[in-house]
Amino acid sequence: MDLVDLLKRPEGKILEFKRDLSSPEGALRTIVAFANTAGGTLLVGVEDRSRRVRGVSDPLALEERMASLISDRIAPRLVPEIEILPWRRTQVLAVQVHPSASRPHYLARKGAVEGVYVRVGSTNRRADAELIEELRRFSRGEAFDEQPMPGLDSEAIDFRAASESFAAVRKLARRDLETLRLLTRHQGRKVPTVGGMILFGVERERYFPDAWIQAGRFGGTDRSRIVDRAEIHSFPAQAVEEAIAFVQKHTLHGAEIGAVRRKERWSLPPVAVREAVINAVVHTDYAQRGAPLRLSIFDDRLEVENPGLLPFGLTVEDLPRGVSKLRNRVIGRVFHVLGLIEQWGSGIQRMTTACREAGLAAPVFEELATRFRVTITTAKVSAPVLDETDQAILACLADGEGWLTSEVAAEIGLTPRATRTRLARLVGRGLVREIGTGPQDPKRRYFQAEAAPA
Repeated sequence: MDLVDLLKRPEGKILEFKRDLSSPEGALRTIVAFANTAGGTLLVGVEDRSRRVRGVSDPLALEERMASLISDRIAPRLVPEIEILPWRRTQVLAVQVHPSASRPHYLARKGAVEGVYVRVGSTNRRADAELIEELRRFSRGEAFDEQPMPGLDSEAIDFRAASESFAAVRKLARRDLETLRLLTRHQGRKVPTVGGMILFGVERERYFPDAWIQAGRFGGTDRSRIVDRAEIHSFPAQAVEEAIAFVQKHTLHGAEIGAVRRKERWSLPPVAVREAVINAVVHTDYAQRGAPLRLSIFDDRLEVENPGLLPFGLTVEDLPRGVSKLRNRVIGRVFHVLGLIEQWGSGIQRMTTACREAGLAAPVFEELATRFRVTITTAKVSAPVLDETDQAILACLADGEGWLTSEVAAEIGLTPRATRTRLARLVGRGLVREIGTGPQDPKRRYFQAEAAPA
């Protein structure tokens, strides 16, 4: 364990400093929270604000005391690694806690209801009943949206709505509802799963009243003045499209008058917006009650916020590296089949790449209370990245007449498949727009970031 490296970092989800062990309750709460969430390291002998190393006077005695406190006051049994680290003429005690397979851990004195803590940022938060149950499900390897709803029958799923959602992909048969885990067998009966009800339930909001999206456009950079609002109560796959349309409606960033046509510029890359909205819908903790998903547009940023912390074992720092854990398996599977999710764990990286290629700062990811937020700013920090091939494509489309994929391919000397990939990426960055009946339309035409032709 590298003490210098730890001291360079601020306190956060997986790191905490303690000056001493004079009040062990706080240290034990941190150890419980680390074990329940994503693991972490507690350093005793370091001031938490200044990070000044004070050291400990009798490290061997403190090590023994720490081991006894953990053994006596935390349940179920937890065995972290305790190490004495030298620092100049003194020592620091380091307690390294790994994510536990025996969640939820709790302070024995407070019990299994009042003594459970999780880590949120650099603080320890007492877990409520819903969060404790999520910890238990996680330990059992279960997902909330896979659970059966035994009080309902198979007719609780709107088969017509499901069929319409899948129409562009394949014809849906009733037996597919079980394959997709929208229905499951429970005590000899077919009943909907939680995920099935959230996705296509006839009375979905009766059982999950917060499974909708609240969208707002605010004037300025705070919430004091609202310009427009929308409550999106459609089935989730359609709600994603409506939420994206709301963002596009309010993020048109002026117009550029060119030699041929008036060109509209989007202040946010569509790929980043799409990934942020899909990520929120797929990773929401639908067991929580009290607030829906929220989409907020300000003059300088977009915020997309959903109920639920990151899945246990995951930190904000893991996200840009493509590390991912799927909270809702049924919803994730359906979105994957519908083509809304391309590859597991790639959404955050696509979001980040789209922002950087558009000349924007990387998105900011935060855990706030029991919610997760993605913030995408609109201020340019660099020029958009365009290689020679991208520039050649935009030059082709500059006449405003609309080009077929095959026409662009012939002009730039790439195969139609490679050209489609290039065009899709430029569409995602908001530099090109496609006009057609859908993604499978062989006659769809591409235009350079301008309004649809009359």
